Amino acid sequence: MTTDATESVLDDAWGHIPQTRETTAGLGSFTRRRIERAIGLAAGLGCLILGVQAFVLSFGPADETAMWHDILVAATFGPLALMLVACGIGRGVRAFAGLFAVAYLAALIVWPVATRGGTADPQTEPWIWYLVNVATVAGVLAFPLVLQIAWTALVPIVFGIVRLIQGGFASDFWIPVILDVSFALILGFILLTLAWLFRSVGVNVDGTRVRAVESYASAAAADAAEEERIAVAALMHDSVLAALIAGERAQTDRERTLAAAMAREALTRLANTEQDPEEGSDEPMDAAAIADAIERSAGELGVEIRAERVILGEHSAVPGRVARALMLAAMQAITNAVEHADGEGLTVSVRAVPDPVRMRIDVRDTGGGFAIDDVPDDRLGIRASIVARVAAVGGTAAITSGERGTTVRLEWREAGA
Repeated sequence: MTTDATESVLDDAWGHIPQTRETTAGLGSFTRRRIERAIGLAAGLGCLILGVQAFVLSFGPADETAMWHDILVAATFGPLALMLVACGIGRGVRAFAGLFAVAYLAALIVWPVATRGGTADPQTEPWIWYLVNVATVAGVLAFPLVLQIAWTALVPIVFGIVRLIQGGFASDFWIPVILDVSFALILGFILLTLAWLFRSVGVNVDGTRVRAVESYASAAAADAAEEERIAVAALMHDSVLAALIAGERAQTDRERTLAAAMAREALTRLANTEQDPEEGSDEPMDAAAIADAIERSAGELGVEIRAERVILGEHSAVPGRVARALMLAAMQAITNAVEHADGEGLTVSVRAVPDPVRMRIDVRDTGGGFAIDDVPDDRLGIRASIVARVAAVGGTAAITSGERGTTVRLEWREAGA
């Protein structure tokens, strides 16, 4: 199959999938992107609740000095607000979550300095404690898996260390700090596991989805190739059969020459079946050139014919693809006349007028004629090689046949004519 045919099959395959911004943004990431969005919204909601709680508590009695308190609150809640907005709109989540995670860790590191000289109550957690798991969730949103695991363990442990430093490693601090760290580690790893689980499901679903589409595309491509093979075989049927019959019945030199030419044309068509039917230049071709081409092609079949020409104006030209279709259809009509009517009274006329361009080719013979309705369906010399070929370029083909002969009229009119 051609590249265009393959792309058409793939387009048809993906056409069975809902086309939204999420599906077209990245191939095979439909479910993963939706899960990431859901995780971002859920994390944003939970972090908003804990963030509001911590922000309210930050207005109460502070363990740190006044100067450090203002700096830490601004450095912590500013990035947190940006992360919450990003989670809400679904843009920049990774960047702003990473910013808050780093800012929070920096706030923890300077906490002993900010609280130096103050007194701390081991039974009362400072406002910064309520953001520990917010920071671990931010790491889940921002970092790759290995760093997520390290971050989820690091942040609670750092909090425990700085809290013990703040309390001077007094014995009253150890049990509350260990409980706080344990709780933060358990909750952090639960959230990390859930996020990893949902993301893994999304990746697996997308992978299965991609494989299913590829399997569909492969099957559709094979089916299209088979249909193409059948179509080509049907189209070749008449040409090959006509060449064989003509060869078998040939008695004179002229008949043998015609049979050889018909066989050569059939073999040429067979060799070109894999080529694009639109192959070739689409440069305009005038009526005189078309008439000359018909005469040459008929001569190659052993039929000496002079095309009658009625050409008005100097610009009676049609696109190259139209000219090729008209010439091939006319040659099929000539071949049919030679084969079935022995070429009796065979004439060809080409008429063209400009502005807008109209072209008509008539192929006539004075043979015994035939009943068009009695032509078997598997005989494609008329239906495919003449009628369908001309219709494919926007033209019309009319065939009249009777006891006085057969006329094949091919017409093409410029758009708007």
